[in-house]
Amino acid sequence: MGKKDKKGDRPLPPPPAGGAAPADAFDMVFHCQLAHGSQTRQVRDFTNVKQLYESIAKAFSIATEEILYCTLNTHKVDMTRLLGGQIGLDDFLFAHVKGDTKVVKVNKDGPALGLTISDNGAGYAFIKKIRDDSIMSKVDQVAVGDHIHAINGTELNGCRHFEVARMLKEIAIGSEFTLQLVEPKKAFDAIAPRGAVGGTGEVKVGEGKKTLRMKRDGTAVVEDVASDDVQVKINKIDDLLENFVGIRDMDLSTTLYHLAKDCAEADKFAGKLDVELSDFEFPDDFVLDAHELVHSK
Repeated sequence: MGKKDKKGDRPLPPPPAGGAAPADAFDMVFHCQLAHGSQTRQVRDFTNVKQLYESIAKAFSIATEEILYCTLNTHKVDMTRLLGGQIGLDDFLFAHVKGDTKVVKVNKDGPALGLTISDNGAGYAFIKKIRDDSIMSKVDQVAVGDHIHAINGTELNGCRHFEVARMLKEIAIGSEFTLQLVEPKKAFDAIAPRGAVGGTGEVKVGEGKKTLRMKRDGTAVVEDVASDDVQVKINKIDDLLENFVGIRDMDLSTTLYHLAKDCAEADKFAGKLDVELSDFEFPDDFVLDAHELVHSK
């Protein structure tokens, strides 16, 4: 039986014993709810995010395209708990699905809108952060967690976060543009006490030190959680991504860390990025800063 949280209402899967191994070496089962309220279902048999969404959709008899993103161990739209490329073996998944659509007009009266963009790994970009006192912070109805469906009528399904960030950056200063946004379906606790549909919507994070890492090549491995020192550097690379590119992506930041770690010289690191991650067109200053960060004591 899976591990339960302290209230006993959320069975969680036990972490497998042993060291890092291919995901298919374990029959892993993860527990999941729809974030706006549902019964608990089991999901399994996936090695990448797209397959995970397909498994969740099948478990709840919904269309895969309805899933915006997942959070770990909370039903809330909490971007600090956003599912990236790794899932702790004790983690409980909450799938956020499409809610209402809204259209807003924005006057770009400065060079920076104040948005940080992320994506769900399956073709949907969304707002991860809105900076205080920015252009977007003054626009009604725009919220963290909203999926950016279209800009000026151009649909963005299938676009990565960096492509959406680039499109927003290229909008001329002084012009007005239109955003079509899709908000996540609101949880029942916005209407009535969540207890009425069962569960608290919060799950205690387990004690396990293993994660399922879904790699960019479509495979998955079970590995140890990164050490504190390594995780600090990965987090700082994610900060650099936000500053230079306007996105946050812990999976990408982890990949960048390992690429930089394998390159003693910044030039070699830049060459690897040109081969493996050329679509991102990372600025030279970002490449140098990331390489220096990874090799700092």
